[in-house]
Amino acid sequence: MTCSACAGSVEKAIKRLPGIREAVVGVLNAKARVQFYPSFVNVDQICEAINDAGFEASVVNDDMIERCRIRVIGMTCTSCSTTLESTLLAIGGVQNAQVALATEEAEICYDPRILNYNQLLQAIEDSGFEAILISTEEDVSKIQLHVEGVRTENSMRLIGSSLEALPGVLGIDIEPAVNKLSLSYKPNITGPRNVIQVIESTGSGRYKATIFPEGEGREAYKKEEIKQYYRSFLWSLIFTIPVFLSSMVFTYIPGIKEGLDTKVVNMMTVGELLRWVLSTPVQFIIGRRFYTGSYKALRHGSANMDVLIALGTNAAYFYSVYMVLRSATSSDFKATDFFETSSMLISFILLGKYLEVLAKGKTSEAIAKLMKLVPETATLLTFDDDGHIIREEEIDSRLIQKNDVIKVIPGAKVASDGIVVWGQSHVNESMITGEAKPVAKRKDDTVIGGTLNENGVLHVRATHVGSESALSQIVRLVESAQMAKAPVQKIADRISKVFVPMVIVLSLTTWLVWFLTGKYGGYPRTWIPSSMDSFELALQFGISVMVIACPCALGLATPTAVMVGTGVGASKGVLIKGGQALESAHKVNCIVFDKTGTLTVGKPVVVNTKLLKNMALKEFCVLVAATEVNSEHPLAKAVVEYAQKFKEEDDNKTWPEAQDFISITGHGVKAIVQNKEVLVGNKSLMLDQNILIPIEAEEILKEIEEMAQTGILISIDRKLTGVLAISDPLKPSAREVISILKAMKVKSIMVTGDNWGTAKSIAKEVGIDDVTAEAKPDQKADEVKRLQSLGHTVAMVGDGINDSPALVAADVGMAIGAGTDIAIEAADIVLMKSNLEDVITAIDLSRKTFSRIRLNYIWALGYNLLGIPIAAGVLFPSTRFRLPPWIAGAAMAASSVSVVCSSLLLKYYKRPKKLDTLEIQGIRVE
Repeated sequence: MTCSACAGSVEKAIKRLPGIREAVVGVLNAKARVQFYPSFVNVDQICEAINDAGFEASVVNDDMIERCRIRVIGMTCTSCSTTLESTLLAIGGVQNAQVALATEEAEICYDPRILNYNQLLQAIEDSGFEAILISTEEDVSKIQLHVEGVRTENSMRLIGSSLEALPGVLGIDIEPAVNKLSLSYKPNITGPRNVIQVIESTGSGRYKATIFPEGEGREAYKKEEIKQYYRSFLWSLIFTIPVFLSSMVFTYIPGIKEGLDTKVVNMMTVGELLRWVLSTPVQFIIGRRFYTGSYKALRHGSANMDVLIALGTNAAYFYSVYMVLRSATSSDFKATDFFETSSMLISFILLGKYLEVLAKGKTSEAIAKLMKLVPETATLLTFDDDGHIIREEEIDSRLIQKNDVIKVIPGAKVASDGIVVWGQSHVNESMITGEAKPVAKRKDDTVIGGTLNENGVLHVRATHVGSESALSQIVRLVESAQMAKAPVQKIADRISKVFVPMVIVLSLTTWLVWFLTGKYGGYPRTWIPSSMDSFELALQFGISVMVIACPCALGLATPTAVMVGTGVGASKGVLIKGGQALESAHKVNCIVFDKTGTLTVGKPVVVNTKLLKNMALKEFCVLVAATEVNSEHPLAKAVVEYAQKFKEEDDNKTWPEAQDFISITGHGVKAIVQNKEVLVGNKSLMLDQNILIPIEAEEILKEIEEMAQTGILISIDRKLTGVLAISDPLKPSAREVISILKAMKVKSIMVTGDNWGTAKSIAKEVGIDDVTAEAKPDQKADEVKRLQSLGHTVAMVGDGINDSPALVAADVGMAIGAGTDIAIEAADIVLMKSNLEDVITAIDLSRKTFSRIRLNYIWALGYNLLGIPIAAGVLFPSTRFRLPPWIAGAAMAASSVSVVCSSLLLKYYKRPKKLDTLEIQGIRVE
């Protein structure tokens, strides 16, 4: 392959084959990455298709790695997620596994030849957690349907059998109790409307299928989890409030006190019996989740927050039971119980968990907002054989299939990615690309799902539906970013492994020290409250230490901040690919800019033509355009566009045929047009081809370069005939952005493949001192590595195509102007709006997010370092201040909530004020 046209040819050849899901071809690395369904096509057939297209192909790596995402229910702290991650990584065939506590999801890369996702689900279940499959690479699209009119389970099975026979259906899950069908299918072969048609025809019109009202997405699960904690908390309050009142309040009210102190059996009172009866359901029914969580953790040799809560509440509860039973069997023993400690502890922890899941739900609001961009309904057009519209039907937008033609009226949103087949209009794409100015659309132009049609009617043929759409790719990228761990989180993971066992040892040590000190007279008897003895006082200190320690706050410090930070970035058109990118971006002190399309607009235009021989300008331009029309280079497109004006009056709009066309990478092109040898390119091309460059041409080139323009030399029949001056105007805010970066102590460098004269002129105009010109892609990467060797943390900003080696080599790669090309892999950060200002936004947001992570860690560690000694009673000898266990439990719950709320403050992030100043000065910043 020699140019991007070759890559396009290879890509088309591969995509023509059946069963191809995705094909990406790179010219620079001479590789193609292909995702395919093995049941339809194999590696040999793909290689054969490439060979038939005129290229040579061999398999570099035939590892069949698949990826699946699984929702994990039951994780309570970092210890759970790290233990599960280790368990998954130990399974043969698993290449990589990431378990995120904040999103409660696992993303696993595995070899399907060794195991399948069902075995992974089973492994998670065996680890003590509930596992629900979210997506796999083979299940391209999923749909859930509600079937009305079904009276028996046999009818549902009959429908299931009919659907299994439908081509393209991968799997069916039937829930007869709610008449629900969950179905996965290949969108290239079938679609949701075909499925509904089969269901309705099976019952001869008796059955009606609709999209199931409540999907099993993250939002539905989060709402259910919030409801569960809310219900548990309310039930615990119903039992705990009477326990608290009888223990702490009624004992001081005459009349009620006497009633509670009435003896039932020997010395056991009504109050003690009442508290025992009321606290038991709180301990074992409402608090059951802590027992099951503890059992699952201990079964796998780890300890989590549930273990601490179970130990603390059990100690208080069973000690109280012992005291009450002893009083019931004694005629002179007066018991002191702590039933209020165990029940209030559970109630406060449930309140904390309720507030925590409520706050955590808000961290992923960015994804929900993105999903809401797609309209709920769409107008489907049906055509007859002659192409005339015979019917318009309003359908659920989730029922759109590939190649459907959708009508989009003014003011309506485009329902799916597609191609305009009729009509013209202007479409507002700001919600996807950030381009504020509406984009003109006519026949054969592409449109993006979720964008707004402004003033004309369009008929759009759907090309990408469901998970293949641009919007779904953005959502997937944001979800992946929220899954990825920042390196700083390793600190929390390491601490969490030893945290719980260490707290248990500290708790037992606290109890033992206070108990032995009291028994052997280490402190005055007056220190002991009248309602306790030395054992009970020591027990209270021990329980307080156990329940105040909070590993959750540590585990949530990083992921919640990353989730909110990446969500805020996505809403501002800055897609940050996870914690690693965030952590690297905040350290950036040197940025390498590409020139074309980054500092400049990226749409070159011919601004001047100088002829050195006597010939008509039209003839000259036709010869040049006929040669350049075969090239994919942006400068070639500018030349062809310039020459078009000479063809406007001609009846024949086609260019003369170019024979023996050769593209010389980095130099120009060569061809035979109308029996004349035409060379179009730079000075190096002319010198290599031994074409004499007259002094007049040299002077013209110098003038052009001094004006920050690019000079193109044209030779006809081995004589230099003319010079074209091409200008690529600077982006309006380029100079101001470089100035702001200097103020942020970030060094700016320009590395370009353009000539030295133009490069220096552009650099001078924007205020960049360090320039490297005439650099090939690999030399750009070498420059990045050189800067890194000098101790700089380097970001590379480029268009993500010819700059990909440098983007990969940099500490942070930023792809600018990506638009819908979201799946770009070389970059760590994708700047969707094509705004240079977003480079500053990305760095500033990463700095703000990382400072928030630091603050979260300071709070989480500080809370534990301060709270544990106070709970252990270090202040008691001097101030008689102690933390009762229920207050310690409330403090523990509050610490988790406070960390999540601290991360949520990032939602109010505002870009630097200097960028707002650019708007005031009249430079548009979306």
